Amino acid sequence: MVQADTTSRLRPYLVKEAEGGVAEEKKGLAMSTKITISSVHHIRLIVTDPIRSRDFYTSLLNFTVAAELPPGFVLTDGNMLLGITPPWDASQAPPNDRFSPHRVGLDHLSFGVANRAELHKAAALFEEHGVEHGEVRDLPAFGITILSFSDPDGIQLELTAPLE
Repeated sequence: MVQADTTSRLRPYLVKEAEGGVAEEKKGLAMSTKITISSVHHIRLIVTDPIRSRDFYTSLLNFTVAAELPPGFVLTDGNMLLGITPPWDASQAPPNDRFSPHRVGLDHLSFGVANRAELHKAAALFEEHGVEHGEVRDLPAFGITILSFSDPDGIQLELTAPLE
């Protein structure tokens, strides 16, 4: 929720001409109707056991530890950063809390891989390590093939390859 004082500070950026919705310049500030996002810089996941999660992401998904920031870690795959940390205030976390796609928030996180062969390779690796996963399946409407799985906290993950 945006606080009233924040809204009043942003008002010069939000004013548009009445007709056509074209952004106008106000108080010497150039205004745009949209923010251009170039990529995902980082994602932070709240986990129950940062060491277990670090081991999962580094041993199975080719992440490396970029930094240890107690009580958690920052991992990288060379393209993005993935933070893993326990709840900031454990007293506020529900007992035995687990990820749920039925609550407001993240549904799943998808990582891209080169091709279908990588998905089958991942499925075999997951089998070897006892990681529950779905089947490799095509989603022609989106031009992708996916493999769904979960991390140790039940956070839904997916590997995505271009449809072949």
